Amino acid sequence: MTERTLVLIKPDGVKRQLIGEILSRIERKGLTVAALQLQLVSDELARKHYAEHDGKPFFGSLLEFITSGPVVAAIVEGPRAIAAFRQIAGGTDPVEKAVPGTIRGDFALITQDNLVHGSDSPESAAREIELWFPDA
Repeated sequence: MTERTLVLIKPDGVKRQLIGEILSRIERKGLTVAALQLQLVSDELARKHYAEHDGKPFFGSLLEFITSGPVVAAIVEGPRAIAAFRQIAGGTDPVEKAVPGTIRGDFALITQDNLVHGSDSPESAAREIELWFPDA
């Protein structure tokens, strides 16, 4: 069964010119990039995307980071796309949780600046795709 997930290449990944590397890893895993856009993230979109973190101590810095530069948003499809992307992304903490061979394990050092976001469930994927790709 084909599944869809939202993948974001965050401002640090764009700034470090890792877009091609990240998309290549997605495709080499056997997933398909079905939609792709480069955009600046509005405060409104950032707040909606990270609504679950509203009120937490790091919420302000999270919004500041995601709106600090361009983001690549992608709809990625394939069998078990959510779990497959999260596997190649690696753990959220790039030093303690992400193993070498994953995107974060190979290229990231700081938890907030961890290069990518991937939906964590089918429900999150549907909500996030609607936010980032309202016409999809």
